Amino acid sequence: MDLLTLIKAIILGFVEGMTEFAPVSSTGHMIIVDDMWLHSKEFLSKYEANTFKVVIQLGSILAVVIIFKDRFIEMLGLGGRSKNSEGQSRLKLSQVIIGLIPAGVLGVLFEDYIDEHLFSTETVLIGLVIGALLMIFADIFGGKNPKTISVDQITYKQAFSIGLIQCFSLWPGFSRSGSTISGGVLLGLTHRAAADFTFIMAVPIMAGASMLSLLKNLEYFSLDALPFFIAGFLSAFVFALISIRFFLKMINKVKLIPFAIYRIVLAGLIYFIFL
Repeated sequence: MDLLTLIKAIILGFVEGMTEFAPVSSTGHMIIVDDMWLHSKEFLSKYEANTFKVVIQLGSILAVVIIFKDRFIEMLGLGGRSKNSEGQSRLKLSQVIIGLIPAGVLGVLFEDYIDEHLFSTETVLIGLVIGALLMIFADIFGGKNPKTISVDQITYKQAFSIGLIQCFSLWPGFSRSGSTISGGVLLGLTHRAAADFTFIMAVPIMAGASMLSLLKNLEYFSLDALPFFIAGFLSAFVFALISIRFFLKMINKVKLIPFAIYRIVLAGLIYFIFL
């Protein structure tokens, strides 16, 4: 595998890491960048190329685990602390699991259909626009007087409802963080509380999806493609660390509409220039 091919993996990792946890759809961006410019299917099989887009998410997942490591330790019962400094209960693992159930079930049922029919630039553009409209709706009609200030105040009902809204993100381009943050804001969470819950909830569902895809397509892998996957993984990890910290600092200030405008402009540009 030559240097230019590895550079393409690093570029895709950059796109994944910088967009995975911003409400702009990392999968959508990777599909657009790959289909328009990089053409990974020219040197990888179709199954390897699609799986690569899922597997490098593990780099982004690792970044989340590092940033939220103390909270994950607490939820797993290893930290010995179930309440915060004000005596309030902390976010529970069971609440995260409740939030994962809807998208997890639908993802397993429709994984083959999604891989076969929805991984294209055209479908991504649809997801970008509809997801943007949801984000604008959330900022206009939600978030005025949020009652859930911290992720530790999320109820089981809110967790499950956010999980239902997360199902929209199974459509590439819709954005997992865009759908869940929008859902959280509409349910009375601050943007930061919704973002924290989104990132924490992303770890098990993204890790599960990545591992299932790996096992399903293991027979299509070759050792020649291994450097490509490693380069993409490391690139996604480094840039996700940067983007997550930046995003969490700014989300309560900028909210969702600027990201929604970006998505609509991007979809329009891609449509008129390339399609």
